[in-house]
Amino acid sequence: MIKTIFLFSSIMATVFLCACNNNNSNATTGADTTRKPFIETANMDSSVKPGDNFYLFVNGKWIQHAEIPGTQTSAGAFTDLYNHTRDNLKTLLEDAAKNNADKGTNEQLVGDFYASGMDSATIEKRGYEPVKPYLQKAASLTDAGSIMQLEAGMHKDGFAYIIGMGVGPDEKNSRMNIVGLVQTGLGLPDRDYYFKTDAPTTAIQNAYKSYMQKMFTLLGDDSATAAKKVAAVYALEKNIAQSHRTNVELRDPESNYNKTAIADLANKEPNIGWHTFLNSLGVNVDSVDVGQPAYYAKLNDLLKSTPIDTWKAYYQFHLADDAAPYLSSDFVNARFQYTKILSGQQQMKPRWERMYMVTDQELGEALGHLYVDKYFTADAKKRMQDLIDNLQKSFENRIHGLDWMSDSTKPIAIDKMHTFLKKVGFPDKWRDYSKVNVNRSTFFENIISANQNNYAYEMNKVGKPVDRTEWGMTPPTINAYYNPTFNEIVFPAGILQFPFFDPNADDAINYGGIGMVIGHEMTHAFDDEGSQYDKEGNLKNWWNATDKQKFQVKAKQVIALYNNFTILDTVHVNGALTTGENMADIGGLAIAYDAFKMTEEGQDTIKIDGFTPDQRFFISFAQIWRSKIKDESARLRINTDPHSPPMYRVNGPLMNFTPFYQAFNVQPDDKMYKPEDQRIKIW
Repeated sequence: MIKTIFLFSSIMATVFLCACNNNNSNATTGADTTRKPFIETANMDSSVKPGDNFYLFVNGKWIQHAEIPGTQTSAGAFTDLYNHTRDNLKTLLEDAAKNNADKGTNEQLVGDFYASGMDSATIEKRGYEPVKPYLQKAASLTDAGSIMQLEAGMHKDGFAYIIGMGVGPDEKNSRMNIVGLVQTGLGLPDRDYYFKTDAPTTAIQNAYKSYMQKMFTLLGDDSATAAKKVAAVYALEKNIAQSHRTNVELRDPESNYNKTAIADLANKEPNIGWHTFLNSLGVNVDSVDVGQPAYYAKLNDLLKSTPIDTWKAYYQFHLADDAAPYLSSDFVNARFQYTKILSGQQQMKPRWERMYMVTDQELGEALGHLYVDKYFTADAKKRMQDLIDNLQKSFENRIHGLDWMSDSTKPIAIDKMHTFLKKVGFPDKWRDYSKVNVNRSTFFENIISANQNNYAYEMNKVGKPVDRTEWGMTPPTINAYYNPTFNEIVFPAGILQFPFFDPNADDAINYGGIGMVIGHEMTHAFDDEGSQYDKEGNLKNWWNATDKQKFQVKAKQVIALYNNFTILDTVHVNGALTTGENMADIGGLAIAYDAFKMTEEGQDTIKIDGFTPDQRFFISFAQIWRSKIKDESARLRINTDPHSPPMYRVNGPLMNFTPFYQAFNVQPDDKMYKPEDQRIKIW
């Protein structure tokens, strides 16, 4: 369970950043007028009172005039930073593809891999020939045993559909790795999409069915046969969805930890054939952590009760769906037509951008090594480490001052905070990709080789001590995370750029930007989920009963506050789904502000660009979330993203933070005003 500052997965290409216009003039300090302004006043809407809607006060003019490019589902601060980083990586990849680098080097590996993906003529000529061997195996299924045999064989190649298996720290023995099993098997974004009947969800259901229909016809079925397969596969997935836990239920670490003996699983779920399945993968363990047992109980029944022809169709579709990005354009286009309805993206990204993303996915640390060598400096890493140390001092002071936490719990909380494993920029130990075979003319096979290497890497961890030098994100990623089983905070090189961080910016800008991100990730160690893990990363209660009760009351206050926020007129934020991120936003802002007040500028009142240091801190915080999002993408995020929409990531924390009231003279008749005794203060 990695807790991020943003969510990247299906929306990875849509949550990004903004570079400001450097032509804005400096105002009041007598400093060099050629300096970067860091605050873009042209984006601000002075017709909005700061105390009515601070997000719109800072970003309103930009939102009024911004246009979302057809290839994206949002525009804004993150988009601009993503585009800047993406263009740098494009240059790296194109240079690597042109150079005759020594075999086995990162440059040769990523260059040849990228070149194979850019060879559209060869890919077009091959059609779906590369995936035919898998489709033929799916067509030859006869019973539950053959289904599980196919599933096991495909796991090694990166295709897995009904067994969600991974390797990571045992949450109650965090120094040792364990095999974990999670619910899977669906094609729509999550279980609720199969059961909702509102118009936007129905449109997505129909688009998904149309996509399946198109895929089956591309694989050679006539229209009538394809329609029958679509109905059968969708019904099977809906049946599977009934066993899935909701996104809110998945936020309870204790209920999602179920260490179980393989012998017991084999007895309860004979149709899955656990011993045979694991042995065929070379996994020799006596127990596994079954995250969501109801799913596997349901799967055991469905393996017998579902007609074998339905299972054949299920695997045929999902194989084609997974392979589509690596096949000819008819498959790529069919997949994109569904993506348009789901996310609102109107145009497909150019091929080079899609191939950059695949390279980062498959060979992330090889590409990342090239990136940090060229674009990340030792000075940036040192400045970032200093900021983290300052935030830790601020956090410790705030814990000491808490009126709701007992003196017996405070030292334990502070000890956990000082035990953070802090990672900045890039790994100290890089991944080895020497076993990946790359040929410039066989893109699909290159994908399979990389998948096999990743599979072997994961399986090699089974039953061994946890390697705490591992990273969960690649260096160019514009994100950050907290990992409770490592008790670590991680900041990839990609996010250490403006508007989050700039070595030339004043402290107000950096503490309002990356300082808030640091505080956010630190606070995740103490949110509604992270607070259930001790300093060693074990799922273990370290609170006394009274403190825990008071903390839970505050969590309910956060849920209630965010439940009242709406987007698209009537769609409400899901306070329960977003609790942890909202708590981290509220706490992260407070911790960053206190750390800023320890600096020389934080103690000053000198204005820059007409704003006091405190005002610049809050403006910096608000402008990093500047965003305009497609309605379709906004709906998708409300359903699946544990982060609140950008406006409420700004206004929610600020309406609970008294220094903001003081900085902008917020009054009782302002819309964001909350009486002081009603403001939520956690950390």
